[in-house]
Amino acid sequence: MATVDSGPSVRLAPPVGLKQKVRQVGPGLLAAATGVGAGDLVATMVAGARFGTVLLWAAVAGTVLKLALGEGVGRWHLASGTTLLDGWRRLGRWATTFFGVYIVLWGFVYGATAMSAVGLPLNALFGGLSVRYWAMIAGVAGLLLVWAQRYHAFEKFMTVLVLLKFTTVVSVAVLVSPDLGNLAGGLVPRLPDGSTIYVLGLVGGVGGTITMAAYGYWMFAKGWRGTGWLSMMRLDNAVGYVMTGIFVVAMLVVGSTMLFGQDLTASDDGLLTLGAALGETYGQWARLLFLVGFLAVTSSSLLGVWNGVSLMFADFTRAVRLPHGRAAEVGPGSAARADVTGTEPTREGYRAVAVEKSLAFRGYLLWLTFPPMALLFVDKPFGLTLVYGLLGSVFMPFLAITLMLLLNSRRIAREGRSGWVSNGLLGAASVLFTALLVTDVAGRL
Repeated sequence: MATVDSGPSVRLAPPVGLKQKVRQVGPGLLAAATGVGAGDLVATMVAGARFGTVLLWAAVAGTVLKLALGEGVGRWHLASGTTLLDGWRRLGRWATTFFGVYIVLWGFVYGATAMSAVGLPLNALFGGLSVRYWAMIAGVAGLLLVWAQRYHAFEKFMTVLVLLKFTTVVSVAVLVSPDLGNLAGGLVPRLPDGSTIYVLGLVGGVGGTITMAAYGYWMFAKGWRGTGWLSMMRLDNAVGYVMTGIFVVAMLVVGSTMLFGQDLTASDDGLLTLGAALGETYGQWARLLFLVGFLAVTSSSLLGVWNGVSLMFADFTRAVRLPHGRAAEVGPGSAARADVTGTEPTREGYRAVAVEKSLAFRGYLLWLTFPPMALLFVDKPFGLTLVYGLLGSVFMPFLAITLMLLLNSRRIAREGRSGWVSNGLLGAASVLFTALLVTDVAGRL
């Protein structure tokens, strides 16, 4: 599995030419695939069932904003030579404190959510056990795979899952034969009555989680370091999120064609309803095809989180012990000096550590897997659910706003700083995600 930093011993020369760059594509697929889980499928399906393809433009807009956020995360890592956790500690202790609280609580609740999401298609495909026990098996299997593997094997396995889920869902979208005229009309921004919350969900929710911040760790694990890799990173990030955009559009098409007019609830069980509808219309092979894609989606999301967020937690335990605020920017270990001189950052920067073998990495893996199993047997406590939901709504504006602060500062090499396009998109993301936060808080009061 990935190390926190590949270090100079495995630093690669940036590829030249499109053919060489395509061969390097990988971390962007992991980040984009990990961010799209069962909840995103449900949100897209429900939007399609209620409004058809009218909200297609919102899915496209969401893809563009996620692409900008992913590019910002990647640019910080390459141009600063340090991780996003290093950037946050330089902003002050408030940023790392928020992240520390968030990642612990998020991991506990998300662990149960991710395992249940994998358990649903396993139960539908194989039966024999209840969803609860399939979920537990999925969690332990994910733990063992991430515990034992290394990054390059992990990337190849995840790429297979990405291609599988992309192919199956797009094939189902082609099978249902959408009206191309209506599909094209959905690119024109419109807000039907009662659609605002669904628009915000499509633009802000699909593919947008804490896993976006894990992108840089996977780049470092692949050996990408320095501003010479910026063009490669942008291609890699674009491939990942363009595939995600096509995937989301395909899911919207399937939901609008098969379930239009139905009053569906936003639960993972709704995906089984869609599978049943496909089976009744086209035969059981279509249902099985969709369930295989459903399983690939949820499995890739679980594995990506088990790996990527565990890397972030391990890095958090390193960064939180170092100086915060302006003090973190002083001395030869500063990000800008490390990037310009090519030297390794000192204690204030980022060292090469086999973090996947560290106590923090493996401890968080266990935290994601075993304590959340208790939530598979009982309803989530109201207070925990409320705090988790609010923190989840806060994270995306936190990411967008802190990226703007970091990428426009002297904490980063000049060639890595944001231009007007990046600032415009990150500013739009900040406003949108703040609106989502306000909407979520208002809905819980």
